Amino acid sequence: MIEQYVLDLEEVDETQVAVVGGKAAHLGGLSRIDGIRVPAGFCVTTAAFRRIMAEAAPINDRLDQLSRLKPDDRDAIRALSAEIRRTIEGIAIPGDLVAAITRALAQFGEQAAYAVRSSATAEDMPTASFAGQQDTYLNILGSAAILQHVSRCWASLFTERAVTYRLRNGIDHRTVDMALVVQQMVFPAAAGILFTADPVTGNRKLATVDASFGLGEALVSGLVNPDVFTVRDGGIVARTVAAKQRAIHALPTGGTQEVTIDPQRQEQPALTDAQVVRLVQLGRRIEAHFGRPQDIEWCLVDDDFQIVQSRPITTLFPIPATGDGGNHVYLSVGHQQMMTDPMKPLGLSMWQLTAIASTHEAGGRLFVDATRLLASPTSRAGFLEMMGRSDPLIRDALEIVLDRPDFVPTLPDGGPVGPTVGGAPAPIETDPAIVSELVERSQTSIAALRRDIATLTGVALFDFLLEAFQEHKRNLSDPLSMQAIMAGMGATWWLNDQLREWLGEKNAADTLTLSAPGNVTSEMGLALLDVADVIRPHPEVVAFLRGVEDDDFLDELPKFAGGTEARDAFESYLDRYGMRCVGEIDITRPRWRERPTTLVPLILDNIKLFEPGAAARRFEEGRQAAQKKEQEVLERLRALPDGEQKADETKRMIDQVRTFIGYREYPKYGIVSRYFVYKQALLDEAERLVQANVLPEKEDIFYLTFQELHDVVRSNQVDGELVQQRRDAFRSYQALTPPRVLTSDGEVITGAYRRDDVPTGALVGLPVSAGTIEGRARVILDMAQADLEPGDILVTTHTDPSWTPLFVAITGLVTEVGGLMTHGAVIAREYGLPAVVSVVDATRLIADGQRIRVHGSDGYVEILP
Repeated sequence: MIEQYVLDLEEVDETQVAVVGGKAAHLGGLSRIDGIRVPAGFCVTTAAFRRIMAEAAPINDRLDQLSRLKPDDRDAIRALSAEIRRTIEGIAIPGDLVAAITRALAQFGEQAAYAVRSSATAEDMPTASFAGQQDTYLNILGSAAILQHVSRCWASLFTERAVTYRLRNGIDHRTVDMALVVQQMVFPAAAGILFTADPVTGNRKLATVDASFGLGEALVSGLVNPDVFTVRDGGIVARTVAAKQRAIHALPTGGTQEVTIDPQRQEQPALTDAQVVRLVQLGRRIEAHFGRPQDIEWCLVDDDFQIVQSRPITTLFPIPATGDGGNHVYLSVGHQQMMTDPMKPLGLSMWQLTAIASTHEAGGRLFVDATRLLASPTSRAGFLEMMGRSDPLIRDALEIVLDRPDFVPTLPDGGPVGPTVGGAPAPIETDPAIVSELVERSQTSIAALRRDIATLTGVALFDFLLEAFQEHKRNLSDPLSMQAIMAGMGATWWLNDQLREWLGEKNAADTLTLSAPGNVTSEMGLALLDVADVIRPHPEVVAFLRGVEDDDFLDELPKFAGGTEARDAFESYLDRYGMRCVGEIDITRPRWRERPTTLVPLILDNIKLFEPGAAARRFEEGRQAAQKKEQEVLERLRALPDGEQKADETKRMIDQVRTFIGYREYPKYGIVSRYFVYKQALLDEAERLVQANVLPEKEDIFYLTFQELHDVVRSNQVDGELVQQRRDAFRSYQALTPPRVLTSDGEVITGAYRRDDVPTGALVGLPVSAGTIEGRARVILDMAQADLEPGDILVTTHTDPSWTPLFVAITGLVTEVGGLMTHGAVIAREYGLPAVVSVVDATRLIADGQRIRVHGSDGYVEILP
């Protein structure tokens, strides 16, 4: 096979990234769009780069060293990458390659000026733009200079910034090849960048144009503040004209220089309004061709636009696909479930198949369409009230949307809006036997699932699972279960509202719910204290656990004095709680039973921080505090006008809270228990597929939806390319921050706290568990990395039930995500931990080790000197 070292830009398109790299592939695609002008030029292909790299054998060892570095090891990256660049630049370009490049130059004109630009195979991709990571050289004259800059461009694959970018994105240096674009220079009157979607809000209906005089390098390098135009529906809706004092112009002898702009021109717009609108029209044509919003570099030459680059805007959060063209308002499921990380395709599809509410996927996350609830005046008020109690930031964002004319059209009352939200629950008797009955129903159903699924394989397994999902949903939608949950929540809200009105008490229910009975999640945290009690007396076991790395360590425990008792305690805990894990709504996440090492640091912390019997003492102290608070509240109420009636009503609500609030956590426990049964059966099926050489590894099934996996089992064939695409997409989703509220325009609506009752500089959030505590902030993003000391306050992004074992060792809680009735808030109240949740950017604004004060009753956090 004869390698092609040079291709004309017009010969390539976006299907040839492996040959010409991302930038050149996009330029080739651009040149094929009707009405889009691209400066003429050619590509030096990846085959030429590989030819050069084959001459650079010493680089192999350096690449191995580079791949082992951490992204923040800047000194080592700088030294190694510089050495690699020097080696590449020192390699003589082979004669036949020189001849191919000079022939192409002769075709376009050897005396012309050219830009020599990088075009890596991992550049300008939908999941990673690599913007500015490799080098571009402008206004290069003569074949000798162009060949020299070709070598420099190849070497720029290993700039410090490019190496760091690949390390951060998990991209192997050896898998990226470098092609080059050599293009005729254009000498524009103005240049800049067009975003076909608002890069800040994500709104796909807005386009923004940044423009400055001369070459676009002045804008890209930050030399000038550009003019900024915002365009919607073919009209300019906002403009800012900057004072542009400097520009970059090409020199006749090659290279560029900064020049001073005539003072009379500095505040003139770089483009006319008509030119701006025309440019955006071209951008929409380019966007339609590539199928996604674009970041476009343009030049204005003789009142004609030339496009010199177009890449996807990779920072935009994707929009759920509906295809109906209507306006929609989406709410994040992850913010309600306390898991905002992306989910793998199997996890997404399993949630969609088993959840009661219909959900939409975007960016590896799930969203609920709230449009119809907001459209009906009947449901809107109750829904906003519920959102306000749960997460004020979501309510504020929704009100921003509702204030916009016609985005959410109002439906006539009585129209089909789906289930009502926020209304009063049906009355329910305050009887603990109801909770016992519900728990027994759930346990019986799960036991039947385990029994019936045990012998099923192949297509029969999938047929059974589809029926099991219906049983799963029947359990979730059990009317009695819903009544019990709403009774506990409603009574909590009633107590907080009425006791504030009658007694001036904030969040009185927080104390009244301490150590509420029957909460499977709070019991889980206390039970790990009991495991620590079993292990604590055995120093050999403790010493062994400090060095544990492998998940088969439980088999090793009986070798040590006290090890059998330790193993039995650990196994008993895993039997009850081993189906849990961080991010447990994603079935693909490793469970504690699969990765028991996750629990070892927590047990060691419990051994270090607590005395024997701490679990029972803690529960009893909370129970007594709640009882004392109840007596105090009732006595104070009786002293008020109509006091006996107020006290009687309050007593009924306290009894209802303590009867039902613990059950609030049980349905999630049931969901996760069923998920683990499903997962074990699917992994067994995956193992059979591996044995049959259908799949390379079991975990490949995580990148298929349930239906796709069903098809693989039926056909014994898998699309390996699809699996790899899904892996790449999942990796890219990890870099995205999911919004609480997202519109069908792609706009991320960010709500705010409308409060003026907090100290200057304090971080505002939602008060969910009363009390004030001061201590050292421990910013922990991975539960397994926790290393706590007495008095520590946990600061993290979000906590689902799996974080509960950590709660026993802390004195306060601050999270970026959460609501009044999300799991972390419920458990914080039961453990008596002052807590403020939904604190925007808490893990960035609070440094690990800083002293902070958490105001759990008033909803703010102070950073102390």
